[in-house]
Amino acid sequence: MRETFDITGMTCAACSARVQRAAGEVPGVACANVNLLKNSMELDYDGSPETAAAVVEAIEKSGYGAARRAPAGEKGRGAAPAERPGAAAERAIREKRNQLIVSAVFSVPLFYVAMGPMFGWPQPPALAGEANLVALGLTQLLLCAPILFANRHYFVTGFKTLAHRAPNMDSLIALGSAASAAWSVAQLYRMAWAAGAGDVATLHASAHSLYFDSAGMILTLITLGKFFEARAKGRTTDAITALMDLAPKTATVVRDGEEVEVPTEDVRVGERVIVRAGESVPVDGVVVEGTAAVDESAITGEAVPVEKGVGDRVTGATVSTRGWFAMEARAVGDDTTLAGIIRLVDEATSSKAPIERMADKIAGVFVPVVIAIAAVTFVAWLALAGDVATALTHAISILVISCPCALGLATPTAIMVGTGRGAANGILIKSAEALETACNVDAVVLDKTGTVTAGEPRVTDVLLAPGVSEGELLRVAAALERKSEHPLAGAICTYADEKGPGADKNVHVEKFEQVAGGGLSATVDGAPALAGNARLMAAHGVGLGELSDAAAALADDGKTPLFFSADGRALGMIAVADPVKPTSAAAIARLRAMGARTVLLTGDQERTAAAVARRVGVDEVIAGVLPAQKEAKVRELQEAGRTVAMVGDGINDAPALARADVGVAIGAGTDVAISSADVVLMHSDPADVATAMELSRATMRNIKQNLFWALFYNAICIPVAAGVLSPWGVTLNPMIGAAAMGFSSVFVVTNALRLRTWKPSEVTADVATPVAIDVNVETSRKDTTMTKTLSVTGMMCQHCVAHVRKALEGVDGVSAVDVSLEAGTATVEAADSVTDEALVAAVADAGYEASVA
Repeated sequence: MRETFDITGMTCAACSARVQRAAGEVPGVACANVNLLKNSMELDYDGSPETAAAVVEAIEKSGYGAARRAPAGEKGRGAAPAERPGAAAERAIREKRNQLIVSAVFSVPLFYVAMGPMFGWPQPPALAGEANLVALGLTQLLLCAPILFANRHYFVTGFKTLAHRAPNMDSLIALGSAASAAWSVAQLYRMAWAAGAGDVATLHASAHSLYFDSAGMILTLITLGKFFEARAKGRTTDAITALMDLAPKTATVVRDGEEVEVPTEDVRVGERVIVRAGESVPVDGVVVEGTAAVDESAITGEAVPVEKGVGDRVTGATVSTRGWFAMEARAVGDDTTLAGIIRLVDEATSSKAPIERMADKIAGVFVPVVIAIAAVTFVAWLALAGDVATALTHAISILVISCPCALGLATPTAIMVGTGRGAANGILIKSAEALETACNVDAVVLDKTGTVTAGEPRVTDVLLAPGVSEGELLRVAAALERKSEHPLAGAICTYADEKGPGADKNVHVEKFEQVAGGGLSATVDGAPALAGNARLMAAHGVGLGELSDAAAALADDGKTPLFFSADGRALGMIAVADPVKPTSAAAIARLRAMGARTVLLTGDQERTAAAVARRVGVDEVIAGVLPAQKEAKVRELQEAGRTVAMVGDGINDAPALARADVGVAIGAGTDVAISSADVVLMHSDPADVATAMELSRATMRNIKQNLFWALFYNAICIPVAAGVLSPWGVTLNPMIGAAAMGFSSVFVVTNALRLRTWKPSEVTADVATPVAIDVNVETSRKDTTMTKTLSVTGMMCQHCVAHVRKALEGVDGVSAVDVSLEAGTATVEAADSVTDEALVAAVADAGYEASVA
């Protein structure tokens, strides 16, 4: 099972690496992911309370604190309730602000009295002159002591982790500041001895070797950087906080016959909830009384309010703009749609991208290496200069300028802001790995129905077999399709109800079966019945006659013809059209502009799929595929070296979604599809596929910038602090190093926050520009396609058109045919191996004359 633990005491990437290693070594733990930015850990383990306790103990032995976080509404088991991200950020900012105020109050006079003699600043009489050097030193000690106390957590944590042989950033700060303070105290004693002995030279030398100001200013400047860092980090949780704020705090429920206002978390499943105009829907449920217009834009992105009546589902966090209704609560607490969205965003920000593993490896050895470099530098300068003060200055500079924080914050800050920005645009990214992979996608495979098309088909044509009435056809069609969940089935049932409500009411259906890639099979009133495509009819020996020719013409118009039979006899055909979504063409144009190959993958027949493909401009269309073949096509593209994103919404898309490098589910799709996907598009808009890829690229670019800065900063600053440039007069004061270290982390977090201003690009489809499309059935065609136009004479009607089309389609290598009766032409898309003579001969065999135009 997976649970979240709150971790305390972490300050840098070395800390998170240590905690993750300690938790991962506990028996029973499968995986531990520590998030430095959120001070949390996602733990996959066997669920045993003993294992959880052992993990907490192991982390505490490592020098940190851990506590299991309880899910919302859960109590007991020693778990702490989940805290709102905003509240945690505000507390951190408040603590750093108070710490900074105390430090600044004492640092300013400390710096003044310590540096005043060097700059000629006027000093208080009691501290001026050689006679008062000891008093001056004592004053610096007294001013430094409150700063050390206010920042004591650096020493507590730093030396504690050092004792556990897991030093972190606090260890560097504690070593540098403590070394300055300890050296200064020793020099103060030396000054007192020299003053008593009348040794003026030693007194002056020791007075110039005091580092109380460095010790105090190091802590103050680092705290200043930490304060700005806390403020910036607090803004990275804005997305989750904004989602939480969508949910209303109270709900009106009916208890004991009276309306009572209760906290939303107290609403129980099955309770009657009242929602008035202007109020937010508190939980998910079903309307049981009344009507209203509900604004669902927060969840679906649809700006127009949706009319809701008895039996309609309503979602928590949506707003009733007009009307009144009572609803039955069906999902509350963690089970609501909004809670699921928040959980997905939170899990994504807690996961780690593959690129972060490099940073983790570096962070694991960073602090010990820095301490070793500081020790070597101290010994080297002591040997070269023979001056402890000079050697100490360089060693302390190295300790305080090194910044593992920037390395640790480089990836999680960008991931948190990026996934939050995605959520704000209706794109739920389930993991950091998916976010990273999406930037490399160069092939996008799209399901047709419900993805490229609206998924709300309607009946356009009804053709009857000889001797069959419309009532007879609709009776069998409605009986069969009533048991199917396919969008086309709903359209036929709706049409049948409009023509004759209850026509199939007394029809007895048995042995119902869905035939993969074919249609439906059942026994209707004791007779075998079929509903589906021509392939299904042919497999059962059902002759279609002229219905087949008419179906070809309808399919060329982008309509899906469905045949129906009973007792081995064709009853007729019903054509259904699913309109293309308004944004599909522009979405595919954006994907093509980004360098991605687009493939339309559908179980529909070739002509219908080709018509849709021409409208939206995909590179390739593969029709007539079974669910398993969708997965195989995705695998084929991967084997060709492509990074594939699969976009779908149905149960039959789940295997392909799971196989793809990035599975993208349409938000209005099935639960199975959504659970199989890595990215969920809540607005059900195909344009968001390109938006998700653009967001991924922007986030990865930001991460690489952060990592470059973190590595570049340390690679440059550590040698300078070590005194490599001292022969040329370039040295680094520890106070400057402390300031640089603090603000390097601020730079990284601030750079990540730039993603909050990111917006998706807008590219419109150029409908006037023809797009060459590869049209294939079941498997992709490897040959190069070309378009040829034939002049055809002798065609008199649509039946002639159908005959010519059928003849040309029978030529091996022909992928698409468009015949125009008015123009007297036939436009053929075929492999380059198809000759003109073969095409002309095919038309001639059908009884017409043709020539290549």
